[in-house]
Amino acid sequence: MAKNIDKIAILTSGGDSMGMNAAIRAAVRYALGKGVTVYGVRHGYIGLIENDIFELDYQSVSNIIQKGGTMLRTGRSDEFKDPEVLKKGIKNLTDRGINNLIVIGGDGSFRGMCDIEHHTDVHCIGIPGTIDNDLAYTDYTIGFDTACNTVIDAIMKLRDTAASHGRIMVLEVMGRNCGDIALYSAIAGGAEYVIVPEAPVDIDEIARSAKEGIDKHDKSSTIIVLAEGKKEVKEELIKKVAEATGRTTNQVVLSYLQRGGTPTMADRVLASRLAVRAVDLALEDKNARVLGVKGNEVIDVDVVEALKMKKKFDTKLYDIGRLVSK
Repeated sequence: MAKNIDKIAILTSGGDSMGMNAAIRAAVRYALGKGVTVYGVRHGYIGLIENDIFELDYQSVSNIIQKGGTMLRTGRSDEFKDPEVLKKGIKNLTDRGINNLIVIGGDGSFRGMCDIEHHTDVHCIGIPGTIDNDLAYTDYTIGFDTACNTVIDAIMKLRDTAASHGRIMVLEVMGRNCGDIALYSAIAGGAEYVIVPEAPVDIDEIARSAKEGIDKHDKSSTIIVLAEGKKEVKEELIKKVAEATGRTTNQVVLSYLQRGGTPTMADRVLASRLAVRAVDLALEDKNARVLGVKGNEVIDVDVVEALKMKKKFDTKLYDIGRLVSK
């Protein structure tokens, strides 16, 4: 240890993601085993401002690993962007002798870390918790796998109804400007088409291809997965596909169903691995580092550099989806 760190705090910020509780549990129990006092901050950065900070023990994190959401609750705070408000919030930590903070969240939460680094002496470590999988420095984020499994389950259920009625289903999924949820789920769920913001879309070609599938292959159903980052094409898509095929074309917006539910094994394990490493870095008094995985190895990256990175779209995976779907 660089110095004797005997207290750390943990908060979750931004949108909830499945596996946050697993990360909280692992961090708390690992830190307690190291003789460190652990505090939780409710409602993210809002809790710092409002001094909603409390001590956590083994019992506090009992029976939460299987639960979605976050037992610390979460939120977004524009107010925290004000340096004076930020300093007030951080003082609520330092008044308790806490100078090391673990932040679980996405890019907005990590920007909050940057602000803390710039304006105070409190050291922060970040854990990527977002279903969108939109952070370029890491292969996967906590919650992504569970969100994809939720979408896959929806595809399977929509397929039953679509096949029974001879319909076409357009399923809109989350991800903001990242198409990973749509892409991975479409491939794993056997959808015929996937539309993502990273790739050009030819609606006329989709309509023509859908008609060909019905005419030549007697397809009883068609599933089109649409990333929300490309939802501006939805109205035209539904209209042209329905006109070309002569089939009822329904839309389903999965929305917040993707953010809740029991986290998968993959998300629980990822969360636990990253949380333990986050505590180690905190106890080494490291600052402004964010955790991730590359090639199944846990990595840590400077938060400013991580936020500068541009995510590369997996064109090979996208091509695989196009080749095996029709």
